[in-house]
Amino acid sequence: MELDIVELSRLQFAMTAMYHFLFVPLTLGLSIIVAIMETVYVMTNRPIWRQMTKFWGTLFGINFVLGVATGITMEFQFGMNWSYYSHYVGDIFGAPLAIEGLMAFFMEATFVGLFFFGWEKLSKRAHLIVAWLVAIGSNFSALWILIANGWMQNPVGAAFNPVSMRMEMTSFYDVVFNPVAQAKFVHTVSAGYVTAAVFVLGVSAWYLLKGRHVDLARRSIAVAAAFGLASALSVIVLGDESGYEATDNQKMKLAAIEGMWHTEPAPASFTLVGFPDMQARETHYAIHIPYVMGLIGTRSLTQEIPGIAELVENAEARIKSGIIAYDALEQLRAAGGEATDALRTQFEDHSADLGYAFLLKRYVDDPREATEHQIALASNDTVPTVWPLFWAFRLMVGFGFGFLGVMIYFFYRANWKGMTFPRPALWLAVLIIPTPWIAAELGWFVAEFGRQPWTVDGVLPTAMSVSHLSVADLAITLAGFVTFYSVLFVIEMGLMLKYIRKGPYMDVAETDQWMARHEHRLRTHDGNVPGAAPAE
Repeated sequence: MELDIVELSRLQFAMTAMYHFLFVPLTLGLSIIVAIMETVYVMTNRPIWRQMTKFWGTLFGINFVLGVATGITMEFQFGMNWSYYSHYVGDIFGAPLAIEGLMAFFMEATFVGLFFFGWEKLSKRAHLIVAWLVAIGSNFSALWILIANGWMQNPVGAAFNPVSMRMEMTSFYDVVFNPVAQAKFVHTVSAGYVTAAVFVLGVSAWYLLKGRHVDLARRSIAVAAAFGLASALSVIVLGDESGYEATDNQKMKLAAIEGMWHTEPAPASFTLVGFPDMQARETHYAIHIPYVMGLIGTRSLTQEIPGIAELVENAEARIKSGIIAYDALEQLRAAGGEATDALRTQFEDHSADLGYAFLLKRYVDDPREATEHQIALASNDTVPTVWPLFWAFRLMVGFGFGFLGVMIYFFYRANWKGMTFPRPALWLAVLIIPTPWIAAELGWFVAEFGRQPWTVDGVLPTAMSVSHLSVADLAITLAGFVTFYSVLFVIEMGLMLKYIRKGPYMDVAETDQWMARHEHRLRTHDGNVPGAAPAE
């Protein structure tokens, strides 16, 4: 029954998080693209760039509102479904979460309002500053969430306090500048930029296929292709950096992603494809690329990457060390102020492994009473299910290189082929619109599923983190969340499609003013018709 509660709690959080992340990447990327378009408008004073800013800004606004609505629920879930986790690590996790809330609901919300309602009330430059503050606020809001998540992957700047029986922050600097968090931030926001670039590219391609809003579509493709090319390169480079960080901090996750059951001589090869077998502890029909995994994971030709079997042995040793820490902790609590220095030293020497002793709570109430068999079971629990991680990672990487190829092609056509795009390429751009979201969800699956069985890696097992809720409570609320979020998703899609079909808002007054100012130049350029190139 306890395992049912744990699995249902995990499923509920996974569903709400994955629904929420349908909106986040587009918000991150569109905010930057819209700010770039408005920058061009202010620099050139050409009405079409204002039109582009307003059109893509409208789609950004729809997505932003629903992203905020779905994100609120997640923060409440920490207290409702993961109450022991919130109690145990709230001193550390709560700080970046609170800062994110302040940025999202004050900075972002304020400047989003000014962006949409300030067109006629602010000067062009003031409105441009607002646009960039919206983009910066959106991205910095994501930074604090990823700092919190990065700490769960690599819990630095904190220590366990045997008096309060909680983790407490020892260095805010270390939490903020956690290398795992920083790598996750730049990789995640770059993925959001690719998502927005593919979205703008696909919608613009659809306009060209329909022969509508051609000037806007061509310029939007040029912006999306340039921005997307830089972003796709960043995703690949920064994803490599995330893999390097995992070598130091999450060795089991890396071994599971690679399907590496035993330590290989350095430098390890990369398994291109294969079929991991959890029972046989081997990967069948594997195709290896020599040296690549060693270079990615260690940046060297001599350092080994440990395999799953060796990491399980290490986990068993750490569980036994954790039992010593647990025993010393119980004696410290019983002795109170009369605890000896030897007892404190014993606890401090083994406190880093206390979380591994908690893995035994699944099998026995008191870890000190665990049998060798139960210790072996707990050490094997540190291995996540390999085949979903193995394939999810490869699909994600495949999508990433695919996006790079698409952006290179459209960048080339936009800059060296006179903004001409073959119809098959335009249809491809339309068809791949959903794929960045699939890649992003796969990335989060790899990050979070690969961390199991830990909520906080090496510190707090997932099975200990949940609230004392009934299976019925969780099943009913899970069904409710899925239903409600599905309705929100349908609303999102309906609104986005409505405004895409409607097309950009024609700012007739400003267009007429611009045309009047440039009529002589246009007549000279085109021969006779002032309106021949209204979007120039």
